[in-house]
Amino acid sequence: MDTRLQVNEALKQAMRDRATSRLATLRLINAAIKDKEIAARVDGDDAGIGDGEILAILGKMTKQRNESARAYEEGGRLDLAERERDEIAIIEEFLPQQLNDTEVADAVRAAVVEAGAESIRDMGKVMGVLKTKYTGQMDFGKVGPLVKDQLCNAGDC
Repeated sequence: MDTRLQVNEALKQAMRDRATSRLATLRLINAAIKDKEIAARVDGDDAGIGDGEILAILGKMTKQRNESARAYEEGGRLDLAERERDEIAIIEEFLPQQLNDTEVADAVRAAVVEAGAESIRDMGKVMGVLKTKYTGQMDFGKVGPLVKDQLCNAGDC
């Protein structure tokens, strides 16, 4: 099922269940998706946004909430940190299963081969391959150094 439809169905169910905190988070997700659609229309893309872009939005929302929760914990505001963690759990329901470290390493090796990368200058090609195949399944901030290591081992840096 399309991610957008899953969010809308969960939103309707949350309304029926009168789950206010869940409903608020689902509305935030919907608003973020609609903002991206509006931005795409302004840029001349009438087709809207696809599932990959929605997954990227959800990944970004999760990352933002993780950073906020960390900041709240450091500031001694455990109640707010807990609320952020609850939102993360709701958002992650719509994200695909995250790859473990071994699967990420295998994906990086396969992407290097697929892109025909031979040096560090080809890092963008490799990241492009990974983003098209694994959006929402891995943290690309952590994957970058792995790609760099893989390319440095293959050639010169």
